Amino acid sequence: MDKNVIGECTRMSFAGVAFPDVVKRLATAGVGAYRADLIRLQVAYYDHGRDSYDSTLPLEDGPPVGTEFVEADVVAAVRAIQCAEISYAEFLRRIMRAGCASYSVFIAGRKAMYFGRDGQFCVENFPQRPQ
Repeated sequence: MDKNVIGECTRMSFAGVAFPDVVKRLATAGVGAYRADLIRLQVAYYDHGRDSYDSTLPLEDGPPVGTEFVEADVVAAVRAIQCAEISYAEFLRRIMRAGCASYSVFIAGRKAMYFGRDGQFCVENFPQRPQ
């Protein structure tokens, strides 16, 4: 995994680059999946073998993670960022307030999973690729 590209992708996300473009760049750097811990504000990146890399999630003014997992609010935040209505930082704040304690992105599996503190979860498949 190319740790410099991972850092670049974090900056791209916070600068407003679209999720599909960031994921494509991560894949070219050898990342197979990543997990964002929204309680600790840490992200763990994994390759397709046993290598991993931990990074800080540079979110300013992040709210505490809500105690109740509100799936509808998580999904609404996903839709808002997909439509470029909100920034990545605002997306993180919204899902944290909605009780999302962590999320995992599976690049080859083309899905993201959002988890509450008590094991609740929702799965969001990546949008369809343009034909």
